[in-house]
Amino acid sequence: MSETKTALVSGANKGIGYEIAAGLGALGYRVGVGARDGVRRETAVAKLRAGGVDAFGVPLDVTGDRSVTEAADLVERRAGHLDVLVNNAGISGPTGPGWGQDPTTLDLDVVRTVVETNVIGVIRLTNAMLPLLRRSPSPRVVNVSSSVASLARQADPDIEVGPVMAAYAPSKSFLNAVTVQYARQLAGTGVLVNAACPGLVATDFTGFQGPRTPEQGAATAIRLATLPDGGPTGGFFEDAGVIPW
Repeated sequence: MSETKTALVSGANKGIGYEIAAGLGALGYRVGVGARDGVRRETAVAKLRAGGVDAFGVPLDVTGDRSVTEAADLVERRAGHLDVLVNNAGISGPTGPGWGQDPTTLDLDVVRTVVETNVIGVIRLTNAMLPLLRRSPSPRVVNVSSSVASLARQADPDIEVGPVMAAYAPSKSFLNAVTVQYARQLAGTGVLVNAACPGLVATDFTGFQGPRTPEQGAATAIRLATLPDGGPTGGFFEDAGVIPW
């Protein structure tokens, strides 16, 4: 097995995903840049390499079984193992006025599409990569969630949580629940599985609205990706610490 640590970041061609890849690369990781768009993927790889990162492109659509299987095969050929998987790829689904999703008028196909990427895609990719993660002495899985996934915060009228997003927010709550189940199942194996909230980051995902930079948004995911052995698992974290479920 190569001594170089290898990470795979889905949705890594731009925004927070790119900065997670850049941050891990700066720490000496070989980084697989997972993305659907070939041009954007290779542009990101070139930019990372120009900055000194050992990066390689991974064609990846988390909603497709064949794409995910081929991604696992590619990572195995390139590295032989995987130390870090960051499930960053995600979508909000169509939104209405004020970036909202009204549950009383929501198209059920929107819910299905959002869950397919934000939850089922994470399960699909994680399970495909687990054999490679098990070859690592210190495997880490980070699921990029959101503070809107917090039911405690959503239900508190004194906390500002932004617009009602009846497809996106529940999909991230679902992702958090899946994170806990993986942590329980993999307890004692050395695989640490956690969820990270990047905060409100100014990217194209948010219409470039938000007080945080992509670099700031990547920080928690990078920290969880590089936890020491014996670190927390099954948790939900932001910069300030633990987020209530």
